[in-house]
Amino acid sequence: MDRPWLKSYQPGVPALIDEKQFSSLPDFLEQTFQKFATKPAFHNMGKTLSYAEIDRLSNQFACYLQNDLKLSRGDRVAIMMPNLLQYPIALFGILRAGMIVVNCNPLYTPRELEHQLKDSGSKAIVIVANFAKTLETALAKTDIKHVIVTEIGDLLGFPKKYIVNAVIKHVKKMVPHYSIPKTISFSDALRLGQTTSLSKPVLKIDDIAFLQYTGGTTGVSKGAILTHGNIMANMLQAKAWIQFLIRDGEEIIITPLPLYHIFSLTANCLIFNSVGALNVLITNPRDMDGFVKELNKWKFSAITGVNTLFNGLIHNEGFKNVDFSHLKVALGGGMAVQRAVAEKWKEITKVPLIEAYGLTETSPAACINPMNLKEYNGLIGVPLPSTDVVIKDDDGKDVDQGLTGEICIKGPQVMKGYWNRSDETAKVMTSDGYFRSGDIGYMNEDGYFKIVDRKKDMILVSGFNVYPNEIEDVAVMHPKVLEAAAIAVPDERSGEVPKLFIVKKDSSLTEKEMIDFCKLNLTGYKVPRHVEFRSELPKSNVGKILRKELR
Repeated sequence: MDRPWLKSYQPGVPALIDEKQFSSLPDFLEQTFQKFATKPAFHNMGKTLSYAEIDRLSNQFACYLQNDLKLSRGDRVAIMMPNLLQYPIALFGILRAGMIVVNCNPLYTPRELEHQLKDSGSKAIVIVANFAKTLETALAKTDIKHVIVTEIGDLLGFPKKYIVNAVIKHVKKMVPHYSIPKTISFSDALRLGQTTSLSKPVLKIDDIAFLQYTGGTTGVSKGAILTHGNIMANMLQAKAWIQFLIRDGEEIIITPLPLYHIFSLTANCLIFNSVGALNVLITNPRDMDGFVKELNKWKFSAITGVNTLFNGLIHNEGFKNVDFSHLKVALGGGMAVQRAVAEKWKEITKVPLIEAYGLTETSPAACINPMNLKEYNGLIGVPLPSTDVVIKDDDGKDVDQGLTGEICIKGPQVMKGYWNRSDETAKVMTSDGYFRSGDIGYMNEDGYFKIVDRKKDMILVSGFNVYPNEIEDVAVMHPKVLEAAAIAVPDERSGEVPKLFIVKKDSSLTEKEMIDFCKLNLTGYKVPRHVEFRSELPKSNVGKILRKELR
């Protein structure tokens, strides 16, 4: 794929990357650990671990999975935790043992967690005690045989570990009582892993590294199959794009987005690991005052986030007093960056907020704006190296420049398919090897792409995909509901939120009752913020509810 014009956007960026530079993610990780052994790797809640310590601890965890749990190469192991030091240790340990990572959102309801664990066939899970009650409810209908429980403070050292865990459990009462037989603590797993050695698996770039769950472009949650090659390719593509800005062993990146999300996983954890950066993990970015207080401790050079996070920061009184003198990279993705947010960000930090675009199925980055961009342009940028992006019509034919159609992506970062769903894979892959994004856009005369709408009815809440079908399926489970339809409505904080239209079966049904019911069955960001009751819903001549008329 010869793309000499790329250099006009970003000096020194190659048209192609060598995605076979490493044989696997463990190969990449072990070289990184060795190269940057003495450098700080991850920081959280006052504790820093070096690359050498991450190397040692993740190796111990890999040994535990292999030797104590007797798990095999290719077995799926789930992780369910926010940004804690335990996350990269578990992540890297699973990969180094030759197993497949299944990332789970800690905010899942039992119904959602059960689906993902059952669908993936996960045999073990690493979970924070705060969410173990959810697992207890879901566990019986899954294939999980081993439960490894950690508490938030477990890696903070003596005496802080015991103080933090006691406060969270007994003062803040953030750990609901649970009863799961034969659990083992994360600390004990690491201790047991010290006594055995790792049998390094032979891995190839086509082997599966992650089952990263997403709704895709339609329907229920599906596992995007991301190989070692997919993830490494995207890491190398993005690294090539920002290489002129970053220095090995000198960068500090702020990581407020959860590492279980594909954006943060690739951009923060892996790309910045590859240059020996320090990752400052923010466990609860919703505590904006606490977040800003943490920012004040660091001369950070990079930060990633979604529009709502940047919006929250710029409206925090203390944010303008943060030291931005070392900031070089501010990257927005996961949802559209709003012009007002980008302009206010630049005004406060003096650094532009650069927008990138991608999907879970593309590991995730597909397009990005030049890092030397001076002002917000409202565009998603140009394709990364080794990536081809085209606009196609409904028949799969390429459309002319300037005309709208579906954004379609081809490159080494595109997923292998959906786990056990060849029918769904066929729907999103074209005959000439492009992934259909479900987003409608166009390419302008300068080769930049812009999104104008979404082909499907997906709702994007703070960078997370929400699907109307799932909300509607839950709503009609209520005995007082006859019909339901969900759509997206604009929201200043989250970009979009779900709105639910209901035809009552029982006239006593209230808005509060409906929302409370949804809260029991849906993760918080999927819960409708508004409920409107109608005597009937608009339908087509075959009885299909017409969401577009509700919009």
